[in-house]
Amino acid sequence: MSNPTEPDTRGLAQQLESALEGEVRFSDSDRALYSTDASNYRQLPLGVVVPKRIDDIVAATEICRQHGASMFMRGAGTSLAGQCCNDGVVMDTSKYLDRLVELDPDARTATVEPGVICDSLRNAANRHGLTFGPDPATHDRCTIGGMIGNNSCGVRSVWAGKTVENVEELEVLTYEGLRTWVGATSETDYERITGSTAPNADLYLGLRALVDGNAAQIRDHFPQLPRRVSGYNLDELLPERGFNLARSLVGSESTCAIVLRAKVKLLTNPPAHCLAVLGFEDVFSAADRVPEILTHSPIGLEGMDEYLIQCVRTMKLSLQDLPMLPAGGGWLLAEFGGEDSVDARRKAEDLVAALGNGVNARIFDDPGQQARIWLIRKSALGATSFVPGQPPAWAGWEDSAVPPDRLGEYLRGLVELMSSYGYKAALYGHFGDGCVHTRIPFDLRSAPGIAAFRSFVEEAADLTLAMGGSLSGEHGDGQARGSLLPKMFGPRLMEAFRTFKRIWDPAGKMNPGKLVDAYPVDEHLRLGTAYRPSQAATMFAFPNDPEGFAGAATRCVGVGRCRNDTGVMCPSYMVTREEKHSTRGRARLLFELLQEGPRARDSEQGVKEALDLCLACKGCKSECPVNVDMATYKAEFLSHYYRRRLRPSSAYSMGLIHWWLSAGSRAPGLANALLAVPGVESTAKKLGGIAPQRRIPRLAEIDFRRGFTAPAAPESGGPPVLLWPDTFNAFMHPEVLHAGVDVLAGAGCRVSIPPRSLCCGRPLYDFGMLGLARRQLRQILDVLEPQISDGTPVVVLEPSCLAVFRDEMTNLLPDDARAARLKQQSFSLAEFLTEQLEGYEPPRMPSSALLHGHCHHKSVIGMGPDRKLLEGIGLDLTVPDSGCCGMAGAFGFEKEHYDVSIACGERVLLPAVRDTGAQTLLITDGFSCREQIAQTTGRDALHAAQVLRMASRRR
Repeated sequence: MSNPTEPDTRGLAQQLESALEGEVRFSDSDRALYSTDASNYRQLPLGVVVPKRIDDIVAATEICRQHGASMFMRGAGTSLAGQCCNDGVVMDTSKYLDRLVELDPDARTATVEPGVICDSLRNAANRHGLTFGPDPATHDRCTIGGMIGNNSCGVRSVWAGKTVENVEELEVLTYEGLRTWVGATSETDYERITGSTAPNADLYLGLRALVDGNAAQIRDHFPQLPRRVSGYNLDELLPERGFNLARSLVGSESTCAIVLRAKVKLLTNPPAHCLAVLGFEDVFSAADRVPEILTHSPIGLEGMDEYLIQCVRTMKLSLQDLPMLPAGGGWLLAEFGGEDSVDARRKAEDLVAALGNGVNARIFDDPGQQARIWLIRKSALGATSFVPGQPPAWAGWEDSAVPPDRLGEYLRGLVELMSSYGYKAALYGHFGDGCVHTRIPFDLRSAPGIAAFRSFVEEAADLTLAMGGSLSGEHGDGQARGSLLPKMFGPRLMEAFRTFKRIWDPAGKMNPGKLVDAYPVDEHLRLGTAYRPSQAATMFAFPNDPEGFAGAATRCVGVGRCRNDTGVMCPSYMVTREEKHSTRGRARLLFELLQEGPRARDSEQGVKEALDLCLACKGCKSECPVNVDMATYKAEFLSHYYRRRLRPSSAYSMGLIHWWLSAGSRAPGLANALLAVPGVESTAKKLGGIAPQRRIPRLAEIDFRRGFTAPAAPESGGPPVLLWPDTFNAFMHPEVLHAGVDVLAGAGCRVSIPPRSLCCGRPLYDFGMLGLARRQLRQILDVLEPQISDGTPVVVLEPSCLAVFRDEMTNLLPDDARAARLKQQSFSLAEFLTEQLEGYEPPRMPSSALLHGHCHHKSVIGMGPDRKLLEGIGLDLTVPDSGCCGMAGAFGFEKEHYDVSIACGERVLLPAVRDTGAQTLLITDGFSCREQIAQTTGRDALHAAQVLRMASRRR
């Protein structure tokens, strides 16, 4: 029998569905998607609401109140303290409520809906020379509503302040149904409101009584430091602060009221920036100099320690950029803004001169170099979370802040405390504001480890508070620090906090258990002692995850880098804006599925649906800060899923494409003629699960192998090279491979090809046919064993095939030394010509070109050598941030994926192709990309090999 105090979930969901224009989701899968954020915590919400308009929020709140259901708000879900996980109804504003209502450059303000992404607002403001000052690390995906909830800060808070200093007014809604705009309140306004029968009169009266009764405590016991984010902002209700109700709600973490719209302040953006990078003996010495550096008014002042740089090097991140750092064991990055580059550089030089000879310094005024330095600092989370040979490092004490003049003292004490618990962690953060970030290798699975975790944060809190600090300097309190707040504020102010919440939320239904009367720090852990992942045998070895597939499923830490509009990851999220189609969402569902007992209730079908729109682009493998590899996870999952199910027809029509093309190549004229017969192609597409809008590519009249003649060996002998004939080019576009032969021969190489037809099995991965794929790879190793043993370079023109050699091959065959050797001696054409072939001089052919990188080219191989090579022949390249073309092998041909495939292409690439003049070359090495372009724009794109051959023939 259900608990009578619990909401009627089915009735609640039905009423929400009938009342809202937005989406209402109460399935197990949807609840699992929203069960955690970027923290250590996990709670299944009652259900999910995705409002399409502000009125949906109003209606949903009223319905939740009728049912007694608690609720909380969510933006990008990147909170590190557990603010965004609870057992009530969660409202996700990020999908639809992203409207910039008004931007007033004269008043330097903007009014936005809560789901507006920080960078969207900043980009709009930048067109007027303005910016929104707070810029947290998640600025390309976090929402303004989430920033208000957390009181977010960022790199430039020494100049711009926290979010609270940048909020002018808020339109808010209470759980009881009060909807009102709030902000600074003059005495006249206060008298007008409280002297009337206005519905908000009691709110103002209660808050005034609260602050009047606690003013001395607030003034005396609120830490006076730039990064006090912990607790409620009762200080903003003081008369000297203007009795500002809006700012008192900033940082309240959805525990008091819902933000419907926000009017925020904009700042004049410095036209020029200059970065002084300062090297010290260690991070403590660097911290000791922070107060002195602050007198020079930098707009950003960040710190990093030596262990962070060691982790960056171990993880092979920014290796080409690390030599830019000056010598030292601790570094400060001091950024200056100026009216122009001369002004900004002068400020940086003045600082360096003032610091004297004991500091190693380098000054960067080139924006590209500055971006590379900042990338080192921004790689901290990815560099320190999963370091090979080290236990995983987690949030939990990642956000403390102290007065900047005590930062060095605090860091010494923190390191000593960590050492006493056997922890070692990198130290970095916003040193100009005394804010320290770190991820610590807590054991969050065993009872002793969890006890040590709790004991450590208790002692760390004592250390921080002894120095006049704040438990949170940016990420908020949530559950991670909420139960520690009595240490910081004492009983009287804690009771004032409870009163503040009761005034706004008398029923206590807004995000309960967070910030005040919070759950203990060791409750609702995402892992915990009950964590018992499935240990089923897998096809892939998962060499970077000691616990195999289950360990890989814990790799996602929730920071949401996959929820943006740039780069490769995550194509389907970019066009659907759905959490379940982000890398993070899929990882969440896999995590749930792999748990034993009641935590495994989420069905395989829910995971299958989430993975269905994964294009296996591999963008997450390189762009995710912790290298979540969803393409591999998808292939592994499907291999298990289809062990007892029939695969779709597309698995046999396209997964087995190598065998179909090989058979058709024996009589290509007949095969092509059959497809030309009316009705035959449409029938073939229907039987093969192919979208009717697609055209089935035709076979070449003479496939590559039949048309190949080994070029004469150069007189000097020349280095040997094996050209890999991939299935698609070999049977449908042999001209690409012939161009590769000509280019390599023209470069003085002795070109050969494998003695028989081989396939890397790339199409098999999309359908989980991993047993067959493994057999294909073993066949390759057997056939190419002489060349592998001799160290002969293998040049691969198709990026997806090279990605197999670089990635899947060693993962499926981890104990075969030949696989490891082949990985090392396989190259793209550009890599081979620019990095392996000594003395190569490309031909010249000045022209303009649009270059699009295949997903695997960008994510696994890298486009640097290609740009170098093509620019070397004189091409003026345009390289749009086109992400995935949308074809992605079989994906774009499948009827159920056609619309998403086209939407991916139409996002950037296809419009760019249509806008490109006929005289501009279109270049992309991926067969899928060229096919998408041809079938949707009528333009023919070229492989780089064809461009190089074209250039050589113009000599």
